[in-house]
Amino acid sequence: MQKGSSFTSGTVDFNGHFDDDGRIRRTGTLMSASAHIITAVIGSGVLSLSWCFAQLGWIAGIVLLVAFGFITWFTCLLLADCYRSPDPVTGTRNYNYMQAVKANLGGLSYRLCGLSQYGTQVGGTIGYTITSAISMAAVKRSNCFHKHGHDKGCHSLNNSYLLIFGAMEIVLSQIPNFHKLSLVSIVATIMSFGYSSIGIALSIAKIAGGAHSKTSLTGIPVGQNMTSMDKMWNCFSAIGDVAFAYAFSLVLLEIQDTLKSSPPENKVMKRASTVGIATSTVLYTLCGVLGYAAFGNDASGNYLTGFGFYEPFWLVDIGNLCVVVHLLGAYQVIIQPFFAFVEIWSHNKWPESRFITKEYNFIGIYRINLFRLSWRTVYVILATLVAMIFPFFNSFLGLIGATTYWPLTVYFPIEMHISKAKIERNSFTWIWLKILSFTCLIVAFLAAVGSIRGLVVSVSTFELFHSVS
Repeated sequence: MQKGSSFTSGTVDFNGHFDDDGRIRRTGTLMSASAHIITAVIGSGVLSLSWCFAQLGWIAGIVLLVAFGFITWFTCLLLADCYRSPDPVTGTRNYNYMQAVKANLGGLSYRLCGLSQYGTQVGGTIGYTITSAISMAAVKRSNCFHKHGHDKGCHSLNNSYLLIFGAMEIVLSQIPNFHKLSLVSIVATIMSFGYSSIGIALSIAKIAGGAHSKTSLTGIPVGQNMTSMDKMWNCFSAIGDVAFAYAFSLVLLEIQDTLKSSPPENKVMKRASTVGIATSTVLYTLCGVLGYAAFGNDASGNYLTGFGFYEPFWLVDIGNLCVVVHLLGAYQVIIQPFFAFVEIWSHNKWPESRFITKEYNFIGIYRINLFRLSWRTVYVILATLVAMIFPFFNSFLGLIGATTYWPLTVYFPIEMHISKAKIERNSFTWIWLKILSFTCLIVAFLAAVGSIRGLVVSVSTFELFHSVS
């Protein structure tokens, strides 16, 4: 078996080229880990935050953003200590989230974690595909508005844009593993700052231009156009969107596995988590607050494609193109653990199959594996097909966030910490950690119900393969 593959080689490090587990020496740093986190965190969720503020209002919107940010940061610190077991500095490495859960909590939790993690990753790629298609369509629409005026509808089907994004992901999906994603993450991070800054600047310009959009402490009021039941469901869905905006814990240990051994990985990962989550929370707050101030209760689900942002059209185009480039990279960051899981399982199941194990040199630079090429291509095609069938942006993001935030970001990190630290049952620390976990479970359940209701309403009026922007 080749050294540095996805599998432990057992090679002894005689020349300083390998780590303590026989794999090629890891070279990740605080900068690369922070870039991975920002790429994974600042995704399509940021685009829906002004809509979330319109549903929740100033008070609940800001409180939820800060609360989710703080809870995510706290549990990420706990999770970083689970990379090695039993000791967080010198223990045996857990290469991914599932291995950490298995080492600390056992087999049943291991299987439940896999279901949650890989379900989230698959759902996330579908969400990113939908978002990217909407952003590409927005470029065409803004140019149409600029040429023909806002009285013209300028609507178009999204199918071609979904296919374009899928084709680009087929190429990018051949990046073999997380260790080769540093450049992709850095570019994606730059793009995320780009479109967030453009959205913030356009919001400020709209506010400075004398916009008097109606806002309130509690969001869209109940009245003629909003029943109390609709208000409740929309608030629940908005909570799910905010949770989705912080959903990156599922790849935290995979990111940590790219770091150098010295200084200790858990210390670097904690600093990277602090940098990434703090940066994300500041950008989220600015985008949510300024977007809501600019558009008020009429804020659209994707604020870069909102009606008021089609001038200056060239700046809107740049912003939406930045979204697409960022999500091209974010797609790979979030799905690589799932790719690795399938390929490791297949390698162990059929170790003698040359189709699965053989690597071929391609023009002397790239290495091609036929199994990786074929199965990843099929995966991207299927994810794109699902995105064409269910192109419901806000409800889809909300459902992913609601169903996965609690188990992956809250429950497993807390339970592993209790197990590793041997916290005594019914002690003060044990009680408040359990209360935190249970509270997040209730919030996640309500958000999931709201998102499911939103999907049901959207499906009832949707024509198959007829998504229009």
